[in-house]
Amino acid sequence: MSIIRSSFKANPLSFSLQRRESKLPLRQSPKAEIKRNRSAMNTETRPLRGLTEIYRYLRRNKTPIYVIMPTPFNLMGLDQWVGGLEFVNYFDIFDGRHPRIVLPTQAEPQDFKSMEDVGNYLVDHPEFRDRVKSQPPGLALFVQFDAQTEALCEDIGLTIALPSDALRNRLDSKIETTRLGNEAGVPSAPNIMGEANTYGELSKLAERAGLGKDLVVQTPYGDSGRTTFFIKSQDDWDAVSGKIIGQHLKIMKRLNHLPGTIEGCATRHGTLVGPVMTDITGFEEITPYKGGWCGNDISPSILPDEVPEKVRDMARKFGDRLYQEGYKGVFCIDFLLDTDTGEVYLGELNPRISGASPPTNLITSTYGGCPLFLFHLLEFMDVEYEIDITEVQSRWNHYDHWTQLILKQTEDKVELITKAPQSGLWKMDEDGHITFLRASYNINAIGDETEAFYLRVYGVGEYCYHGADLGCLLARGRMQSDDRELLERAQKWNKAIKAEFQSVPLSPNSHPTLPVNMTAGKWF
Repeated sequence: MSIIRSSFKANPLSFSLQRRESKLPLRQSPKAEIKRNRSAMNTETRPLRGLTEIYRYLRRNKTPIYVIMPTPFNLMGLDQWVGGLEFVNYFDIFDGRHPRIVLPTQAEPQDFKSMEDVGNYLVDHPEFRDRVKSQPPGLALFVQFDAQTEALCEDIGLTIALPSDALRNRLDSKIETTRLGNEAGVPSAPNIMGEANTYGELSKLAERAGLGKDLVVQTPYGDSGRTTFFIKSQDDWDAVSGKIIGQHLKIMKRLNHLPGTIEGCATRHGTLVGPVMTDITGFEEITPYKGGWCGNDISPSILPDEVPEKVRDMARKFGDRLYQEGYKGVFCIDFLLDTDTGEVYLGELNPRISGASPPTNLITSTYGGCPLFLFHLLEFMDVEYEIDITEVQSRWNHYDHWTQLILKQTEDKVELITKAPQSGLWKMDEDGHITFLRASYNINAIGDETEAFYLRVYGVGEYCYHGADLGCLLARGRMQSDDRELLERAQKWNKAIKAEFQSVPLSPNSHPTLPVNMTAGKWF
């Protein structure tokens, strides 16, 4: 399998994308489990004791670990901590320069309908299958995968180092999340569950629970931006009823709130949690989607003093409850801070590696000495380890200001890209002009607040389109105010990076297929 950039440029617009003991059986089939046991992942004769031994064990790891994703975004930099790890990607975002990115040859355009399709394409690629079969049995990591992915991995002797698709799918339900949260002592915003086929039925359910008339209604599955509906009148109901009727609903009181997120890792020793982040959403300069995710504000000062510890405690309790369900490893939960009462509520669960993973691992490694994801890997490797979980957690509770921005194309056009900014370190002068400093694969290399790390998606020869992910920007300092206004610094970086793209109108013979909705072509 070649690591150099393929000369063929696929058409991205052809994508129609959108120790506690578990009582559950292990996910791996006997065949995969036998291969896993033969892999000799653990050469230790006694438990690893403390972080020093854990670092050494993972750095000396020989077991192949394949991070199979569209880009290395979610776990970028992990290869600096873990031996035997490589990224298997679809997009060549570093122009062939990254020494641990593998790019299977693209022979023809692919019609991806989901991120699972991307993973299945990469796992089933002949070059990757040959690569896996030529090495000892290893582990695979994905953002999204399905039953087909599990079958493909089993066929070539790969163990997926994540909870099973069936378990993740069950836990992904907002209804199930609410139930587990209640059992863990982690309440959601005031709500009631039920079905409603008319606005009158919805109103009766809300009245029974004392929720008032201004309601937030969610269906069980899907991106919260597309499955959350705000209803306070018959007209509101009529506009969205086709997406609600016949489904089991979570009906909530609408609150004045501040949204945020936190990533955790459920382990045999308890749940570890990363930095508390607030969401950056809905800025029209950055995203064309109303309420769309624009990134995360990692700021120790944006929340009232007692709130961060409330959020961490909520995440620990929820992670402990997940472990009882048989779920282990990283997860992400969204929370809501009621700005009128100061109460913190559970929002939703993302039982997977998520968009919060990059800043989480950045903060926990920069200020705490080790990325949170190391403990995920330990849960899926044949090794016993002992840690002082309180001491490890205490390392991660104090940190500086950072920002992650997800930049989307806001112009309503489809064109061929003729020039694109490189992934790596960029620097901004006082006038808002940016200069490429150097290629880099390490976010920690950012010097001061005039610098930022940019990770590109689409490059020369590919297409840009309305809503396309143009890249991710990570920087020291804040780009959102305490009042949740976009700071001038953020506006300058957004404008400057997008100005580095150049594109031309399509030729008459070009017929790219546009994404069908806001999640199509969503790579972060």
